[in-house]
Amino acid sequence: MRIARFSIDGNVAFGAIEGEKQDELVLDIIKGIPFADFELSGTKVPVSKVRLLPPVLPNKVVAFGRNYAEHAKELGNEVPDAPFAFFKPSTSVIGPGDEIQYPSFSAEVHHEAELAVVIGRMCREVPRERVKDVIFGYTCANDITARDVQKREKQWARAKGFDTSCPLGPWVETDLDPSDLTIQLTVNGQQRQLGRTSEMIHSIEDLIVNISEAMTLLPGDVILTGTPAGVGPLNVGDEVAVTIEGIGTLTNKVVKRG
Repeated sequence: MRIARFSIDGNVAFGAIEGEKQDELVLDIIKGIPFADFELSGTKVPVSKVRLLPPVLPNKVVAFGRNYAEHAKELGNEVPDAPFAFFKPSTSVIGPGDEIQYPSFSAEVHHEAELAVVIGRMCREVPRERVKDVIFGYTCANDITARDVQKREKQWARAKGFDTSCPLGPWVETDLDPSDLTIQLTVNGQQRQLGRTSEMIHSIEDLIVNISEAMTLLPGDVILTGTPAGVGPLNVGDEVAVTIEGIGTLTNKVVKRG
């Protein structure tokens, strides 16, 4: 099931997406929130008539770096023996069609296409065999990074946590095998990144076991699983699109920060 979060006439709701052709997609509005047992209302509205929002509002975004060997290599980094985590704040999250604001303190902003895991229930110290039980679904993410700041400041809070640096969407796919999906990113229609989730060094199970040993995960929290090779610069005016097999396409435009 594809679950979207949207606004219409000043109201925000969740809905289940029906249909396959982009111009024929319809939302069946959900009664309540999708992280518990829910019912479909039967009230339907065309996707073309709503504004899609970030599919979740996470309490925290836990991101894992250097989880694809070729990406680590292209930046001159060693592959870590264990999962390597950092955070992006909730204020970094934007949705499909929202603008990525080029930060005033950087002159080198990069794209990073990623598979995002959405947590569905409160959990801590999750055993490997129970990881699937705590996952709500999967969505597309773009780990926008101020690369020059990342190199200069060493720690990554400003480089990866600035406002609009975490596009998510367009919706959450709840019924998906994430083990071998194509991840693609284009800038202005030109392919920049192409990889498969099977190339991850540490699996989704590894990542959730690792981070849940340290902290409680909450419904709606997001885990970013790393990016394949091909990261590169973005410029004001660029349109960047992340497409993941079985999920869909997340598109955002880069603008000058006002």
